[in-house]
Amino acid sequence: MRYEEFTIEGRNAVIEAFRSGRTIDKVFILDGCQDGPVRTIVREAKKAGSLISYVSKERLDNMSETGKHQGVIAYAAAYEYAEVEDILRAAEEKGEPPFLFILDEIEDPHNLGAIIRTANLCGAHGVIIPKRRAAGLTATVVKASAGALNYTPVAKVTNIAATIEELKKQGIWFVCGDMGGELMYNLNLTGAIGLVIGNEGSGVSRLVREKCDMTASIPMKGDIDSLNASVAAGVLAFEIVRQRMG
Repeated sequence: MRYEEFTIEGRNAVIEAFRSGRTIDKVFILDGCQDGPVRTIVREAKKAGSLISYVSKERLDNMSETGKHQGVIAYAAAYEYAEVEDILRAAEEKGEPPFLFILDEIEDPHNLGAIIRTANLCGAHGVIIPKRRAAGLTATVVKASAGALNYTPVAKVTNIAATIEELKKQGIWFVCGDMGGELMYNLNLTGAIGLVIGNEGSGVSRLVREKCDMTASIPMKGDIDSLNASVAAGVLAFEIVRQRMG
């Protein structure tokens, strides 16, 4: 994956990328810059739900590969996003009860890539991520997923809690990983299920946790208090696999 495919530099190039319908995950803008083209970029970014970060000239210079960023650098998605309906259709075509991963603000692209890889290997039909405050499908994520993105659809939604509500109406049960939950071995994790994994630092947000039907904990014996988010996702996912196989 070449750097240039996913990083767009310069005002006109970024405006064109938005107008051509490319999925832009994040835009970095020189702090304090408010001229016409930059205002256009901000407007397009808000319309598209892209993250906007105002940064120093030094940061932009360090990020820039061309040296001609003109105060604006955008990260385009390396892969096109799917729709939630595409994920449900994939389950239907395989004749399997849906198995989804819902990621509540995973910020580290290495974690996101590793979780997509795990989702593929445990037979999940797709991954759902939020539009805001989370990593998108950047080149780093593609690399960390080790090819899984070619097979596992990823959908991006505005509101995770509302998406869970909608999917519950379609008969899907939701379990979230949380240290205060019931031991995962004691829960019935068969059938149509969504596994909810929270942010690396703060875990699953209260609003999302309240929408879940079950809270699962992983038995831990060590001296530190928690697993890395992608490792926790793997442990919980393969308990679901074990129960589905049973």
